[in-house]
Amino acid sequence: MWQYKTPGIPDENFLREAHIPITKEEIRAIQISKARICPGYVIYDIGCGSGSLSVEAALQVGQAGKVYSIDVNLDAINLTRKNLSKFSITNTSVIHGNAKDKLFDLPTSDVIFIGGTGIDTTKIIEICYMKLKQGGRIVMGIILLETLFNALNTINRLFTSIDITQVIISKNRQLSIGTMMLSRNPITIISASKSRF
Repeated sequence: MWQYKTPGIPDENFLREAHIPITKEEIRAIQISKARICPGYVIYDIGCGSGSLSVEAALQVGQAGKVYSIDVNLDAINLTRKNLSKFSITNTSVIHGNAKDKLFDLPTSDVIFIGGTGIDTTKIIEICYMKLKQGGRIVMGIILLETLFNALNTINRLFTSIDITQVIISKNRQLSIGTMMLSRNPITIISASKSRF
């Protein structure tokens, strides 16, 4: 369905449900670039929501790689499964449950994407640190200031090569008199590496 190698599948290509978040296409493209993915990598997508990032990551790692999509919301899990099926993705396992419990059963990872963490941000990042291979990457997309505060405190303590990018995307909207640009919520993207030593 998506014949290109570049990330950033248009949002309208995904199945959507109003109460389930989707990582927007431009943010996905940035997160994929910050992750520095290679074919064959093992990836976690924590708080997978609609599964849009899982789809993009699965396409990047190819059949030699594996993506684990995790969400505590059963509706999100079901929507992720539908989107994976729509894009004919077969190298992904979808896991329903709390990441704090489920991560321990997974193989070590090369890249971890973290979306929704609720109030468990610090604990989830600490577990992710343990589950990442040396040199592995963590990438977070954050909306809430409280989550950003907790994430930065934990990531600064554990990781190296920390990069913080705040993105505000504006998209066009056609009016009868012309075109206007509508701004979306600012997203802070934190990416960092686990030391190789």
